[in-house]
Amino acid sequence: MEKVKVAVIGPGNIGSDLMYKIFRSDVLEMGLMTGIVESEGIKRAASMGVPTSTEGVDAVVRTPDIKIAFDATSAPAHVKINGPRLRDAGIIAVDLTPAALGPYCVPSVNLETLKEEPDINMVTCGGQATIPIVYAISQAAGVSYAEIVACISAKSAGPGTRANIDEFTETTSKALVSVGGADRGKAIIVINPAEPALMMTNTIVTRVKHPEVGIGTITKAVQKIIDELKEYVPGYQLRVPPTMEGDKVTTIVQVRGQGDFLPEYSGNLDIINAAAVAAAEKIAREILKKGGGK
Repeated sequence: MEKVKVAVIGPGNIGSDLMYKIFRSDVLEMGLMTGIVESEGIKRAASMGVPTSTEGVDAVVRTPDIKIAFDATSAPAHVKINGPRLRDAGIIAVDLTPAALGPYCVPSVNLETLKEEPDINMVTCGGQATIPIVYAISQAAGVSYAEIVACISAKSAGPGTRANIDEFTETTSKALVSVGGADRGKAIIVINPAEPALMMTNTIVTRVKHPEVGIGTITKAVQKIIDELKEYVPGYQLRVPPTMEGDKVTTIVQVRGQGDFLPEYSGNLDIINAAAVAAAEKIAREILKKGGGK
């Protein structure tokens, strides 16, 4: 089957895990792994036959037939360098940083509405895990306020995650409103040093506008979107079903990673990567329909 060539910018843990997920895709092909130093990630990609470079985004725009680039660097790098360079080159950016230059993308919620965007943002790991639940509850009963707490293992919070905590809270809070449908949103991240490492766990608390619809209707809506989400994140599961006290609905979900490159407890990294690949595959299929593959 014809495939679309993609590049991964940032050969760290996220970029390496992305590479393994792309290997499984029936429409995406690794065309380049690029960073700024000769890192272990670069060496790993080269050992698996993937073209590599240490010239960052410059190598992407010079490589023929690259149609989509995953940015797994940092928010400042995407805003100042990678995003503008990719846009100028006509390469679609799938942004895994909290930069949010382009519209937010949560595949189980709004992937079908995003057409031919030059830069889509994958929100955050916490956003990918919680926004679908807020959206489902909003569709069923309306949401006046949504607050989420994303708890991740300290072992799966690398330098990039720790450096972008402010952007995480801001970006996730905004996306709870613009994608999740809440009137107001708040996001909190907890980095847990417990040993053994814990799975990513997310607590979602909402204030609903129409509690009279009942917990049964809300639970049914939540389960429906979880079933859709599990199509690209098989380790996503409902840990505590929605419970209602007055107008407050509380739900807890857990994410177990697929173990492609990262440990299973790194569900936070797995879910954003899985969502990014799902989004890129949708874009790639549109490109192939138009005869624009490699």
